Amino acid sequence: MDKHVAIIGTAQLSQVNPSLKNPVEYRKSGLSLNHIIGCPLDCSYCVRHLFGNFDQRKPLALMTDEQAFEQLISHRYFQPHITPIQLFNRATDPMLPEVKNHTHKILRLLDQSGLTNNVLVITRWRVTPEDCVRFNALSNIKLTILVTYSGIDDPEVEPIKSSIAASSLGVLFKHAQRYRTLLYWRPIVPGLNDSVQHIDRAAQLARHAHATVFSGLFYRKEIAQYYQSQGIPEPYSSTARRKLLPLEDEKRLIRIYQTHTSSAPIFRKTSCGVAYAHQQPDYNGHFGITEICDICPSTQFSTCKAAWKKPDDALLSSLCKSLGVQGEPVITDRSIVVRGLDEQRRYFLQHTLGYQVHDIDKPHHYERHGRSEAERNT
Repeated sequence: MDKHVAIIGTAQLSQVNPSLKNPVEYRKSGLSLNHIIGCPLDCSYCVRHLFGNFDQRKPLALMTDEQAFEQLISHRYFQPHITPIQLFNRATDPMLPEVKNHTHKILRLLDQSGLTNNVLVITRWRVTPEDCVRFNALSNIKLTILVTYSGIDDPEVEPIKSSIAASSLGVLFKHAQRYRTLLYWRPIVPGLNDSVQHIDRAAQLARHAHATVFSGLFYRKEIAQYYQSQGIPEPYSSTARRKLLPLEDEKRLIRIYQTHTSSAPIFRKTSCGVAYAHQQPDYNGHFGITEICDICPSTQFSTCKAAWKKPDDALLSSLCKSLGVQGEPVITDRSIVVRGLDEQRRYFLQHTLGYQVHDIDKPHHYERHGRSEAERNT
């Protein structure tokens, strides 16, 4: 019998963090649908710490799949065929036994609507050949399955064995027809999973992926507090708004990875890896941030270059006015710089124009795009 998640009761709903009650939120890689909350995997660095529901291990649904689907496609910032979509990437794992049928249901609803949007499913759990059959049956959406793999073998930090993700990656790659699968190599933590052996292992796994995307640790104060409460050694001496990975560690990692010439190309950004896998321009418009692109294959560089252009002044002005930008936007060769927009409105503008949009009060410094520097603990 197919497993499904129960709808959360009124009493339980009153205990849910308010930020989790709205199932649709615009995040960097697209509109994120999260109407199922709760996960038993207990990864110490999980973003669920930020929403106060880390201890909710039983997945529960806020509403039906049909209701969630309608909220997604009727969201004020959803654009058919343009807006990237992510499923269950904030409060559960989409391939848990009791969650996966809801994942397949939402994918089917999107596909049957004739939408061609990029759809991202991020998992570290088990994927079966039967799941792949269902993924391959989708004919419209551009589906990418990103398999989160770290190689961390410390059960206090990551109780779930990385071998599960490695196996899923192999299954997905073997059966891929209409979808693409990425090795989502994260979080990389200096001194924990960045040895030559760890890097070699990830590169070997990437022979069974259409692309690899890597990133550092998202280390916010709520996660640091959990580390402290559990006696887990803290990897950094401070927290940060962006992911942490020292630049020299990043360069070393890339250098060693690229000695494995038969592995899939490696990218710094999720949307870059997705774009390469589907042979399309980067929907996040990273092309102007030249130091991001220096590891891209020449074919992908050319694809993004051909599509990348500064936005029309009149269109940009109209969009900024409607979104509530304070003052005039500034257009550079790297990005549009604005003031007064929250993340949701910035990302809507970014995906509409295919051009990076930055907050003037939260600048992106050279070689620090989306990556913070921090002093690591020793």
